[in-house]
Amino acid sequence: MKVGLFFGSFNPIHIGHLIIANYIIENTDLTTIWFVVTPQNPFKNKSTLLKDHYRLEMVNLAIEKYPNFKSSSIEFTLPKPSYTIDTLVILKEKYPSYEFALLMGEDNLNTFHKWKNYDQILKYHSLFVYPRIDVIQKETAIVHPHIHKISAPIIEISSTLIRTMIKEHKNVRPMLPPEVFNYIDGSNLYK
Repeated sequence: MKVGLFFGSFNPIHIGHLIIANYIIENTDLTTIWFVVTPQNPFKNKSTLLKDHYRLEMVNLAIEKYPNFKSSSIEFTLPKPSYTIDTLVILKEKYPSYEFALLMGEDNLNTFHKWKNYDQILKYHSLFVYPRIDVIQKETAIVHPHIHKISAPIIEISSTLIRTMIKEHKNVRPMLPPEVFNYIDGSNLYK
């Protein structure tokens, strides 16, 4: 089985995440995509991060109608901050017959050389890189046969924008899967 790992805070998950994941599953040889909910990204501030169980529940609500999508809480039990290489080692031990690949935005490719053991990730795993608007490839960006740039739609929706709009009492309904909007609205999250 070929599994694409879509790591993210998903704070909250939005339609942009689903559009990208759906494009990748339909246009690559991946058989499934796992949304790996990250407790703490080593490169991000945790102060605005909703509790893990809320974000996992929103991912589950968002993907329930997509048979090729699955959520993963694997990083909830790992030391913080979470490093991708450590998660990959655990997943490979748990699922030795699976082939894991990473999904990442083009902006992350520019800093990939700063990731813990990035060379080991590239040695054993493919990267599917989707475009981001206004990202200029830096000289430090890695070129490797396991890096596959894909022409997925460019989505300008961000979780940060959604959280800001909610605080400002603006309508975010079109940016979220309906189940996620109802969950956020009913729980008064991000207000």
